[in-house]
Amino acid sequence: MNTAGTIDRPTTRDPQQRPLPKQDPTMTSESETRTHTGIDANSARQNRTRQMQLMPESLARAHMNDRLQEAESERRALRITSARRLQRRAERASLRARRALAMAVMQ
Repeated sequence: MNTAGTIDRPTTRDPQQRPLPKQDPTMTSESETRTHTGIDANSARQNRTRQMQLMPESLARAHMNDRLQEAESERRALRITSARRLQRRAERASLRARRALAMAVMQ
């Protein structure tokens, strides 16, 4: 399922990752309607407030990313310590088996 808003692919709130809305072919583009190239104060102010509204969201996303990386590294460390513990246990069992075999051969 490639439809947006499903369980597998939830809709994103990130404006950079959102797909662009489909434009009506009968409408004219912005470049055709604007005669001057300068940015007016209203659009600059609106863009600034939009960026400021998105700042907490991006900060939260970065914080969550850091926490996920930290949790993953912690899981890796736990896996390594448990693997080393199991390896030492297997080596001890191997030594016990060798000793038992040697004792059986000696008798």
